[in-house]
Amino acid sequence: MSDDGKDAGLVAMITSILGGNKRADVVTPPLTEAPPTAPTNGFEAVEPSSTDAEPAESEPAPEAVPAETKPVAPPPKIATTRDGKKLLPAEAIADLVLGELRKLENFPATGVSVTVYGYRHWNAMITFAPFSTTFRNATRFRQALPDLVFKLRRFVELEI
Repeated sequence: MSDDGKDAGLVAMITSILGGNKRADVVTPPLTEAPPTAPTNGFEAVEPSSTDAEPAESEPAPEAVPAETKPVAPPPKIATTRDGKKLLPAEAIADLVLGELRKLENFPATGVSVTVYGYRHWNAMITFAPFSTTFRNATRFRQALPDLVFKLRRFVELEI
């Protein structure tokens, strides 16, 4: 895969996560408010058995009055800088970096930590738990990290 193809894939992934570059001609349908559901406690609801008697025809129930519901708060908007970069906390940026690194071949499923630090020109550091990967693979992942951080800095700014 060429570097341009990788760059395009990375840009597409970042914009899909951050929700950027939405076209004005695309109209999203309004959200429909669903009735609130009771939280489950891990047990299934059991229907009462109707072996006692056949239900007799009863009088129609009066119109049910819907219970008072609170309006659902809209999700918090992602803050942006003047130049259009998304402001994200260090944990969110670390998750983005780790998600991109997981796409690399032989990347370990566990035992990897990404730390984001800095301010204006934030950076990332990757650490591996003992025996999570080989020395050769760890070196390869560490060499890929600066390029990934450079590309992400074009779209993401660290929130303080």
